[in-house]
Amino acid sequence: MLDYPLSPPESSSAGGRRGKRFIWTFTWSVAAALLAAGALYMTFRHLDLDRLFGVVGNAKMGWVVALGVSIPLEQLVRGWKWRQILFDLRPIGSLRLFGAVMAGYFANMLVPVGLSPLVRAWLVARLEGMAVSTVLLTTVIERFVDGIVFAFIVGLLITFAALPMVDGDIRLGLMAAGGGSLVLFAGLMGVLFRYKNHLNVPESFVGRNIAWLERAFGGRLVGLGNGLAEGIIWPKSRARGVGVIAASIAMKVISTSQFVWAGLAFGVLLSPPDYLFIMVFTSFALIMSRFVRIPGGSVIGSAFALKLLGIADEEALTMVLVVHAASFLLIAGIGALALWKSGLTIMNFRQYIKRQGD
Repeated sequence: MLDYPLSPPESSSAGGRRGKRFIWTFTWSVAAALLAAGALYMTFRHLDLDRLFGVVGNAKMGWVVALGVSIPLEQLVRGWKWRQILFDLRPIGSLRLFGAVMAGYFANMLVPVGLSPLVRAWLVARLEGMAVSTVLLTTVIERFVDGIVFAFIVGLLITFAALPMVDGDIRLGLMAAGGGSLVLFAGLMGVLFRYKNHLNVPESFVGRNIAWLERAFGGRLVGLGNGLAEGIIWPKSRARGVGVIAASIAMKVISTSQFVWAGLAFGVLLSPPDYLFIMVFTSFALIMSRFVRIPGGSVIGSAFALKLLGIADEEALTMVLVVHAASFLLIAGIGALALWKSGLTIMNFRQYIKRQGD
C-alpha cells in the first residue's frame, strides 16, 4: 500500500491565499458595480421620468432599424478585413469569418474575460483545419491595425474639432491617449514582424522560450513557433493591404454612425465632429474600464460624452440604452446562431482549453 499521497496536499498557506484572492475579487466586483451605478446616477440625477416616457413614445422606428442594420454591418466589414489578412494562407469566405467574429463576441458575453479573439481563432482553425496559433496571430494583426487607425482618427479630432469645454483639458488627455495608442500598437506590430523569423529558430532567445513552452506542455504545443510565425503575415497584394486599412476606417465610420441613427430616432442631430467625439470618448472609457475591471465602461463613457455635448438627460439616456441594448441583443442572437450553425459549442472550447492545461 502506498503510504504517501499521489499528489502533494494543498498547503494551508496556498488555500489561505486562494481564499483571500476570492474575497478580494468578490469585494472589488461588488465595489466596481456600485461605482458604475453611482457614475450613471450622477450623470442622470436630474432625469424627468414623465419627459423620458414622452421621448421614448415619440421614437422614430425607421432610424432604430437603421441602427440595428449598422451593428452587424460593422462586424461584416471586420470579417471582410480579416479575410484580406488570411487570404495568402487560406481564402476563407467573409461570411464564415463574420460568423466566427460574432460567435467570439457571444462567448465573451458568457465569460467576460477577453476570450473573443481566442474563441474566433479556435473556431476558424477547427473549421478550416489550421493551427489555432496561426489564426490567432492574424486576429492580433487585425486588432493592431484597428488601434493604429483609431489613433490617427483621434489625431484628426484633436487637430480639427472643437471639443467640449469642461474642467480639465480634454484635448490634452485625448492627445496623450491617442499618442500612447499609436506608439503601443505600431510598436507591437513592428516587434511582431521584426522577430517573426526568430520564433522557429531554437538558437535565438525567442526560439528558446517557445521551445521551453512546447516542452512545458508535454508536447501539446509542438509546432507553436512555426504556427505563430506563419500567422504573422501581411497581404502580398497591395490592393488587399490597402483594403485592410480602408476596412478599418469604414468600421470606425459605421461605429460613429450608430449614435447618428440613435439621435435621429429621438430628435437629436449633432455635428459630424460631435459624433466622432462620442465614438472616441466611448472607446477610451471602455479601455480604461477593462483595466480597472469596472462593468459598463462603454455605457458610462457614451452617457458622459453626450452630457458633455449638452444633450438633455432624457434624450441622452434613451440614445445610450438603444445603442447598447441593440448591440447586446444582436450580437448575442447572431453569435449564438453562428456558433450553433458551426456545429461546435462553448463546451467544445472549454474541453480544448482543459486539454491544453492538463
